[in-house]
Amino acid sequence: MALVVIGGHSRNVGKTSVVAGLISALPELQWTAVKITQYGHGICSANGEACDCATDDHSWAITEERNRSGESDTSRFLVAGAVRVFWARTEQGRLAEAMPALRQRLENAHNVIIESNSVLKFLRPDLYLSVLDPHTADFKNSAREFLDRADAVILHAADGAVGWEAISLKPIANRPIFRIAPPNYVTPEVVSYVRSKLPSASRATEG
Repeated sequence: MALVVIGGHSRNVGKTSVVAGLISALPELQWTAVKITQYGHGICSANGEACDCATDDHSWAITEERNRSGESDTSRFLVAGAVRVFWARTEQGRLAEAMPALRQRLENAHNVIIESNSVLKFLRPDLYLSVLDPHTADFKNSAREFLDRADAVILHAADGAVGWEAISLKPIANRPIFRIAPPNYVTPEVVSYVRSKLPSASRATEG
């Protein structure tokens, strides 16, 4: 089983589109896809709705996506061709509590692709790609923490200066950089790179 993690420095930079694009481009890998969402105070992990509960049984939840409407991020993964899709939701900082259950759900997967930065605290993927958009100034702590573990960067095309303050890009100075221009988030170069890094992809192609 190969494990691919797709992270990014902020919301709405295209992480979901990259995951869906890779699932669609590499169907032979029979992906199981996972989206991890960590909520702040006042949001219930059980359903993602506003909540004032403070009980431990609402600290995390994992559900399997079955809706193929394409209206949600996880539904987009199914539409793209994923064999199974899970949505893991936790309170901020409590992902560790959900990891045993998540690992159990992934035991029989052929190959796994996860949208998250924070999961790198608990898993060592075969490939970690970080999506960066210079037009988005926010840079999450989780993205900063794991930037040096990125095997490659998917970078939005941008004119002008990068809008990140106090962020050093030295950790990725020598990593492959794949430039994209949305709505095309996954180029042939990205697909070729991912395939070359995954032994299971090579075996599937040879078969």
